[in-house]
Amino acid sequence: MSDPNMSPATRPGDGWLDPGPSNIQLIYICYLVGFVVGITTLIGVVVAYLNRGKAGGWVETHYTWAIRTFWIGLLYGFVSFLLMFLVIGFLTALATVIWVIVRVVIGLQAVSKREPIRNPESWII
Repeated sequence: MSDPNMSPATRPGDGWLDPGPSNIQLIYICYLVGFVVGITTLIGVVVAYLNRGKAGGWVETHYTWAIRTFWIGLLYGFVSFLLMFLVIGFLTALATVIWVIVRVVIGLQAVSKREPIRNPESWII
């Protein structure tokens, strides 16, 4: 049975910082806001690392997806920066931004349907 002293507002997993669907939505939103306020992307990946391994089930695939989105996006961004000296870097930077947005939208759609990410270790989409 459940603990009678625990109110519905204090149940584990209901807060934005507790592992679960709300937390993963916060991480995805941090990634999107990161295009305007860069520090939120770092906050998002730190929160993802802190909660990875605690949620279990389908939510765990989202943590893997979010962490890999950060690191692969950082790699693509660095390569784009280096290529800017050859002018093609501006196109690859735009492609990187689009890639991150698409991955975040895929993640948000899946979490809203309470579905796992099919291939969370993918490098593309």
